[in-house]
Amino acid sequence: MFKNKNEGRNNLCGESIYRLRLSYPTKLSQRALADKMQLIGIDLDKNAIQRIECGKRFVTDIELRGFADIFGVSLDALVRR
Repeated sequence: MFKNKNEGRNNLCGESIYRLRLSYPTKLSQRALADKMQLIGIDLDKNAIQRIECGKRFVTDIELRGFADIFGVSLDALVRR
């Protein structure tokens, strides 16, 4: 049985998170983004952020909401192509 994949990726939001992270006013590092996620109660580390951005890791709905809150965008904006 195959995992749900979209063009070889395990998520739809990784590319958006990558772009938003780099366009953030202070240009967040992966570690800084992981730290922000931890401050809102979502336990991610730098390696998890890297795997999300390159599409190797699934993203939970709770994590998706956290990313949306940090970047001040809608959930739809994170998964839109």
